[in-house]
Amino acid sequence: MGSCIICGTPVEGRICDSHQEDVVFEFRGNEASQLTPGRFYSGAVDGYADFGVFVDLAPGVTGLLHRSELDRRLESLDWEPGDTVFVQVKNVRDNGNIDLGWSIRQSERDFRGALVQDADGDHEDDESDESDDAEAEVETPTVRHGSASRDESDESNESNESGKSNESNESGKSNESNESRHQRDEAEPEPSADRERVEIGTLGDRVGEEVRIEGEVVSAQQTGGPTVFEVRDETGVVDAAAFVEAGVRAYPDVDVGSVVRLDGEIELRHNEIQVETEALVSLEGDDADTVQSRLDDALRGRARPDEVTPLADHDAIVSVGTQLQDAAEEIRRAVFESRPIIVRHTTTADGYVAGAAVERAVLPLIREEHAKSDAEYHYFDRRPLEEAVYGMDAATNDVTRMLQDRDRHGEKLPLVLLVGTGATVESSDGLDLLSIYGAKRVVADAAAVDAEIEESTDVLVSPVLADADASDLSTGALVANLAAAVNDDVRSDLRHLPAVSYWEDAPQAYLDAASDAGYDETYVRELREAIALEAYYQSYEDKRELITDLLFDNGVTPDGDGENAGNLASHVSEQFRLKLDAEVETARANLESREADGVDFAVLDTDAYTHRFDFPPTALLLDELHRREREGDTFVTIGVAMDELYLRSTADVDLRAVAEAAREHAPEAGITAVGIREGRIEFLSGRREQVKEAVVEAVAEQLA
Repeated sequence: MGSCIICGTPVEGRICDSHQEDVVFEFRGNEASQLTPGRFYSGAVDGYADFGVFVDLAPGVTGLLHRSELDRRLESLDWEPGDTVFVQVKNVRDNGNIDLGWSIRQSERDFRGALVQDADGDHEDDESDESDDAEAEVETPTVRHGSASRDESDESNESNESGKSNESNESGKSNESNESRHQRDEAEPEPSADRERVEIGTLGDRVGEEVRIEGEVVSAQQTGGPTVFEVRDETGVVDAAAFVEAGVRAYPDVDVGSVVRLDGEIELRHNEIQVETEALVSLEGDDADTVQSRLDDALRGRARPDEVTPLADHDAIVSVGTQLQDAAEEIRRAVFESRPIIVRHTTTADGYVAGAAVERAVLPLIREEHAKSDAEYHYFDRRPLEEAVYGMDAATNDVTRMLQDRDRHGEKLPLVLLVGTGATVESSDGLDLLSIYGAKRVVADAAAVDAEIEESTDVLVSPVLADADASDLSTGALVANLAAAVNDDVRSDLRHLPAVSYWEDAPQAYLDAASDAGYDETYVRELREAIALEAYYQSYEDKRELITDLLFDNGVTPDGDGENAGNLASHVSEQFRLKLDAEVETARANLESREADGVDFAVLDTDAYTHRFDFPPTALLLDELHRREREGDTFVTIGVAMDELYLRSTADVDLRAVAEAAREHAPEAGITAVGIREGRIEFLSGRREQVKEAVVEAVAEQLA
């Protein structure tokens, strides 16, 4: 019986089940069957193929990292044969083939610990054990100079993934004696009085110098080697590594939110600036207030945009200018505070345009703010949402992940930005769950907004609140303007996005802006259709590289020699049109046409006459049918599935009122309006025919 190297839990071996993914393994076995699926391993690049990268995990044990597992284009990888990389073993097939997965952690310091796995099981590296024994002979451990700490941490397979100290085991008892902790605390040096403070933003020009910085700790991560503090001042963020001994928490009283003064040497390690800590102290009283005031003043000056300049002439955007400023300030503040940003958007063309616009604006700010090259993957995440309601399922997922990131990685709680979702009372429970934990909530939506939801948000951006006419405003257009307010440097990249977000009747000002940016109406249509198709497949994935290729790289993909291989948008758009036209023709042949109280209806049994689990999704199909079939001022299209109904109308329809009236006609059917934005009503499947008739009657009564 051993104990887990992360939490100290008694286990058979060296790592408990809950921390398997927190450790990187060096594989010293001799056959694939000895690998453990789900674990992360270090390996060496063996070579490239058209479909992925081969990685050697041990002599004679090679796996394939398929291009579909990458979070970027295969061509964009800068790995060379022989380079050390980190991958996850996803599956070991019966024939010995090994399926590998991408690891966002591409350095040893990004894991909480390291172990060797061979044919006999898991154990610590012999060299690390010898190093640990040597360290144990030192009676009074001291915080060592940075360069020494990094060398020793390399031997110990340092990591960077936990905000928790290894001092505590599962029972909460310390792994150190009180005496040794007291000795260590006494030995930790504090900054001397003879240095002047320098700004973090200048550290790139000070490699090799000994400096002093002052700022706020935004994460505190215990690795298998040093403790790594992320410290921010008014100009940027940098990693500071402090070493006592392998895996032992340095400065245990310093945690996220502490205001500190730190002396150390600036080093360039793996092409990243970091401070090797010599001395560190938490500031209190006037000293802490001075630093905090400096940070707050700088943050206020940097975070709020001076004004909102619309991407094109649009009264609806002008009407929400102050709201856009407020939202942009919250987003920029999150970047400068090193607070992660989670973007939730619908899996529609409009939703993807909105989410991609924010991504385009925020990622450069994160790169400028953080010295770590992979910071954008830690501080920004775009999570598509299939429903236009931010319900408890999505909120529970987000809360679970943010609490894990807080506990494992020492991250601040995130800002959650919801675009095209979360703006109706059906999302109140989800938003309130975020609020209980103190996560910031910004909602931006151009349609289906309930003013009551403002109480469940920190900022709500909606023309409804400004009593403005938003009939010609899409959420993609609204959020593209928000993105320009967040980062004016990418304004030229965003000019065509509003036009892409409209299926029809795009304001001429946006079409002109797109044309000026090199996107004519045909190209805009192709982009919209391509995004709609790709939004459907792998709907829970952000598809960052693919969406970037479509929306921002002129839709042209390079071939293996770097030459233009073809227009990606045109190719995907053609697939969209073929699939949609085929489904529409089948549906049109099976439409039920009827009239009630002067209202013309087209009703489709989507269970019987559509391929419900293939493209297009029901909502998009009903939109297209409605566009093609509609006649006159009062035409309604209805799609009825087993337990849900979609409604489209040429005249304004109050969906909640329809549901309420339909309940009177079918009181036992469980009729509920659940998707105001997407026109969706749910009901009990056993009352399907009764519900269809009740909804037709309720709509006719409302429009008569």
